[in-house]
Amino acid sequence: MTEHQRPLGSPFSASSTAEDVLSGLDLTGTTAVVTGGSSGLGLTTARALAAAGARVTVPARRPEAARAALEGLESCDVVPMDLTDLSSVRVAAEDIRAAVDRVDLLMAVAGVMATPELRVGPGWEGQLAANHFGHFALACELYPLLASAGGARVVVNSSAGHTLTGIRWHDPHFRTGYDKWLAYGQSKTANALFAVHLDAVGRDDGVRAFALHPGKIITGLQREMTREEQVRRGWIDEQGNVIGADFKTPSQGAATGLWAATSPLLNGRGALYLEDCDVARVSAPDEPMDDGGVRDYAVAPEAAARLWELSVAATGAGPLR
Repeated sequence: MTEHQRPLGSPFSASSTAEDVLSGLDLTGTTAVVTGGSSGLGLTTARALAAAGARVTVPARRPEAARAALEGLESCDVVPMDLTDLSSVRVAAEDIRAAVDRVDLLMAVAGVMATPELRVGPGWEGQLAANHFGHFALACELYPLLASAGGARVVVNSSAGHTLTGIRWHDPHFRTGYDKWLAYGQSKTANALFAVHLDAVGRDDGVRAFALHPGKIITGLQREMTREEQVRRGWIDEQGNVIGADFKTPSQGAATGLWAATSPLLNGRGALYLEDCDVARVSAPDEPMDDGGVRDYAVAPEAAARLWELSVAATGAGPLR
C-alpha cells in the first residue's frame, strides 16, 4: 500500500483555496452528502459544492442552526443526525435514500477533538464514536446509493493527529485510563484506515475512498480546548488571533477534500491519504507531526480490514449490498 503514497504533481498546493480547486467545474447533477456541513470546514465544503452546482445534503445534530448557516443556498437540504447515536444515523440515511437515488460524493467532515471523557452508546469512547463509528455506519447505510452513482468518491477527514497513535487494539475505548489526545489520535487513524478498506470493498462498484489531513485551521473543532491551552500551544494570541505557523484559512482547509472529490488525477485511484491537495508521502515513526506525511500503520490494509471487522461488530452494520 505505501508504494502508492507518493505525490502526483498536483497543480494545487497548501495555499490553494476551495474556490481555486473548483474553479471552472460544473457539478450540476452531482449529489453530495457533507457531514459537519453547518460550520467550519464542512460549511465551507457544502457552500463550495453548492456554488458549483451540486445538490448537497447536510446531516446535522442541530438542524435549525444548519439551516440558518446554509440560508440562501437553494440546493442544500438538511436532515437531523447525531453521529454518536446509531439510530439517528440510520434514520438520517433513510431520509437521504427517500430524497435521492444516488450519492456521488460522501464527504465525512464532521469531527470532535480532544474532548473530556465521554461515554456514548454501550460505553464507547466518545471521540471514536463520533469521528469513526458514526461515519462508518452512515457510509454502510448509504452504500447502495454510492454504488448506484457509478463512480462515487468517499472523502474522510483524518488529521496529522493520527501520528499520535495507531489503533489501541488492546483497549480502544480507554477502559484503563483516558487520554484526550491519544483518543483523538486513535480516531483519526481510524478515519484513515476506514478509507483504505472501504476502497478495497467498494472499487468493483466504482466506489473509491480517500482520507486526508486538511491542515491546521482554527474552527469550531477547538471548542473543547480553553483559550489558555491554545495560547500555550502557540496557535493563537491572548486576543484570540491566529498566530501559529502554517495555519490555513477555512477555504484553504477545505481545498484538499474538494480536490479529493473532484480531481481527475485521482481517477482510478483510491485508498490514499492526502494533504495539501496531493497524495502524501509516508513519514518515519520519529518524524514530527507538523512535518507532514502519513504513518504506515494508518494505510496498512491488514489493520484496515481488522478495524472494519471491529466496526461491523460494534455498529451492527450489515453487508454493503
